[in-house]
Amino acid sequence: MPSQKSKTKPKDKRKTQEKNASAQGEEKKRFHPSGPRPLWSGTITFGLVSLPVNLYPANRPKPVSLRMVDAQGAPLARRYFCEKEERVLDYDELIRGYEVEKNEFVVVEDRELDSLAPEKSQEIDLKRFVGLDEIDPMYFQRAYFMTPDKGVTKAYRLLAESMESAGRAGIATFVMRGKEYLVAIIAEKGILRAETLRFAEEIRAPEDIALPEATRPDKQRAKAMQKAIEALTEKGFAREELQDLQSQRIVARAEEKLARGEDVIALGEEDAPEFEPEQGGEVVDLMQVLKQSLAEGRPPGQETRSDADKSKPEKRAKPAAERGKEKKRPTSQRGTGKRRSAELEGLSRDELYERAQQLDLPGRSRMSKAELAKAIAAAG
Repeated sequence: MPSQKSKTKPKDKRKTQEKNASAQGEEKKRFHPSGPRPLWSGTITFGLVSLPVNLYPANRPKPVSLRMVDAQGAPLARRYFCEKEERVLDYDELIRGYEVEKNEFVVVEDRELDSLAPEKSQEIDLKRFVGLDEIDPMYFQRAYFMTPDKGVTKAYRLLAESMESAGRAGIATFVMRGKEYLVAIIAEKGILRAETLRFAEEIRAPEDIALPEATRPDKQRAKAMQKAIEALTEKGFAREELQDLQSQRIVARAEEKLARGEDVIALGEEDAPEFEPEQGGEVVDLMQVLKQSLAEGRPPGQETRSDADKSKPEKRAKPAAERGKEKKRPTSQRGTGKRRSAELEGLSRDELYERAQQLDLPGRSRMSKAELAKAIAAAG
């Protein structure tokens, strides 16, 4: 009698798929904790067309970011150390200097930097178009996807299709986070992409490098080399081949040790630093963002209450012995500090910098977002 194959019920199969998807989501949140938020919002202006758009980084930060901590798990911070006086300097003791010769500097103060900063603008003014083949890839620096704001999807698609069919890229300048960028707007597969460009003085010419003089290669050796290339030539290039194997191994090792409870250290809530250092970017599920924007649905980054609740990580319970050792601060003090921290963390670096200007905090132009927030909180 033939053996009967076990059949999985559709309901059980759905539960299994949902469980697997949930597990993958939790794993992604552990190593990529942030959600889709635009890095910059503004307007593309082209003739009589005004197109509100949002910019999202096209690249993710490195999948593995190892923090420097001490033996108890407290994150370590970098400080400026004066070798001459053999001591750590405070922010109000720091100044900027332009080195004109070795050990000779011209001091540039914060107020001078503020006066030289580009005028704030939320516009990308497309003034000229060039052929895509006219832009050397060496000038490309960083890519950003551009998504349409709600209600302008038709104009966005019209501009993207027109540029793509013409094989043209728009060249413009815009200001982001207090810095002016030269940018090329490129259309591909119905999506606009902004490529920040390096300036001409940043690109080396072949003449700047000591290359040997060109010589004519041997014909037989050249044919042999061409055959070797053809033997390894493939029809297409698969994106899956671009794998960061080292980062995957580090993540696997961290997961393995976490599952065993080996070398896991954690601080109490009152011992944890109030501000996390910047990680260099945010992780964006681009397909989700594009689908939301192009469908003119809920704007990206606006989560429902249930979505926000699901995204909150669960706190690990600590042993009773460890909880008993922890020192508690007065409830009123903790509440005030947390509210203050939450308020500052919700601001962008530009907004924090404006507050630092109002408070006349020294050294503000060199501070990161986390350092600005900490300095503002300390100033009261």
